[in-house]
Amino acid sequence: MSTPTLERLDREGRLNGPEPAVAEGIELAAVALAKLAALLPAALVLPLSAAEAALARRRTDFAAVEAEEVLSRRAAMAGLTRVAEARVPLADAEDARLVAFRPADGGSEHLAILIGTPDPAAPVLVRLHSACFTGDVLASLRCDCGDQLRGAIAAIAEAGGGALLYLAQEGRGIGLVNKLRAYQLQDAGFDTLDANEQLGFDADERVYLPAAEMLRQLGFVTVRLLTNNPDKVAALERYGIRIVERVPHVFPANGHNERYLRTKATRSGHLL
Repeated sequence: MSTPTLERLDREGRLNGPEPAVAEGIELAAVALAKLAALLPAALVLPLSAAEAALARRRTDFAAVEAEEVLSRRAAMAGLTRVAEARVPLADAEDARLVAFRPADGGSEHLAILIGTPDPAAPVLVRLHSACFTGDVLASLRCDCGDQLRGAIAAIAEAGGGALLYLAQEGRGIGLVNKLRAYQLQDAGFDTLDANEQLGFDADERVYLPAAEMLRQLGFVTVRLLTNNPDKVAALERYGIRIVERVPHVFPANGHNERYLRTKATRSGHLL
């Protein structure tokens, strides 16, 4: 795929061309498998004759994967195991512990940062934070993720305790490499959502079933959610977590992320 230039965009800022086909059946499973591998969601699907299929099954350099196994990944997402825990004092929250959860599908671990000693019998202040290497580690100015992460830890500590779930969902679930590709498209004129879709992903690939399962294992089923995103509220409630309050979590623009924040507000419904 070549990076589009501004001259190839229509008046709405979208790339000219035919509407993409909707994948179904085997094709859908092939695309889903590419996404699971953090690859661009593109696949070549070829029918095999009986003889070709028998030959393929005998080859040791081919891996056979059933479509049903790929498409049933949701069950594996909920199968989290609490595998490790340690005290990790943080700059803004010295009384903090990290708890690691490993998914049954062999994917990346999710982390819970427990601050203080939150009481499961009362609504717990919780933040869901999707991993952002560029913002969280490098302090990138293209997004507000670093501000949100550090601000949430400070806010939870100031409130006397709570939890931050650090979810392995880089780039709205498309992975770091694909996020960098999306950045190239954004520099060419696409907004955040359209850039993801031009790469073949949904505008937002994140799922919150693992977050709900982590909260249940931690004993937190009634929470005050630190977020600007109504979709997070709806998702947790859909998976059985009771949200008694949405706590706003807004930070000012920095001169580089105005369009990013505007897209969040106007197209993703964030309450900024």
